[in-house]
Amino acid sequence: GQEVVPLKVVKAVLPDPASLAQDYTGKTCIGDLLRGSRDGREQEVFIYNVCDHADCHAEVGSQAISYTAGVPAAAAAILVARGDWDARRMVNVEELPPRPFLSLLDDMGLPTRIRDARGDRAWHERPAHASVAGGALAVG
Repeated sequence: GQEVVPLKVVKAVLPDPASLAQDYTGKTCIGDLLRGSRDGREQEVFIYNVCDHADCHAEVGSQAISYTAGVPAAAAAILVARGDWDARRMVNVEELPPRPFLSLLDDMGLPTRIRDARGDRAWHERPAHASVAGGALAVG
């Protein structure tokens, strides 16, 4: 037997991901389905983004999966560099203000959407029949 590093073996036998991008079609859908209660009522919210493989390849020469991994990380770095997010304390990303992050993702070409009982919309749009009495909307 010879000792191997499993990740190096996998990397050696798989094609370079960049070589696959030009042939990818379709879209990604990445999000979180949240279920819980608010003000005593059960709620379900899906917050997500959709990214097109062909559009990503045309823009940056990669697959949508690479784009959806890289853009949020770049957005977070920008927010820290600009001082919108305080990098001098250790917190979970969920504890940081989401609006600057979601706005920057929109500006960087990865818009976020929300689907709930009131419909499907951009994260910053309020549904026509939404009520904010008794508290703010969850994200928007």
